[in-house]
Amino acid sequence: MRPVKVVLVTVLAGTISIGAAIFGQRWIGESPLIENLTDRNTDRLETLPDFRLLDLDGREVTSNAWAGKTLILHFWATWCPSCISEMPMLIRAQEALRESGVQFVGIAVDSVEDVKDFVVDHPINYPVLIADSEVIALSKRLGNRLEVLPFTVIFDARGRRVYSQIGDLQAEALRAEVDRATSGKTRL
Repeated sequence: MRPVKVVLVTVLAGTISIGAAIFGQRWIGESPLIENLTDRNTDRLETLPDFRLLDLDGREVTSNAWAGKTLILHFWATWCPSCISEMPMLIRAQEALRESGVQFVGIAVDSVEDVKDFVVDHPINYPVLIADSEVIALSKRLGNRLEVLPFTVIFDARGRRVYSQIGDLQAEALRAEVDRATSGKTRL
């Protein structure tokens, strides 16, 4: 092959390779499918955010209402079978841990009427707040990158996010994470 052809083929191959790499990187970076699989959220919250939500009686409750306690936020809905199946375990855990400064708070991603009806048939021994439109974005910033339910986040007594769980939470995992949160050891 002549030297001029070798140089031209090399330049052409290099240009195609570089163009494909740049286009591929831009396409992957903007793809919502890839974005959901990777956690590139630089806006991720590591501390308890300030929020204001309504309880079942329509009273506004702020996140600082539980300052100084280990706080477990549990995002759930009445139409979510996994949420409902883990609720008895959360109720038992709240009963057992209340005196040790651990507070569970349910954040229902549901209508007030549906949650009130649910609570009549299934009493809950911890506060239940009603999610607003900003709460889904908040849960994503807390680690719920897939925006699914149930979603649980644990904050230590100093308000630091120490654990988050997408999906079902098992009693053993909850116990271990609460122990870590109350002893100062953290894991995300």
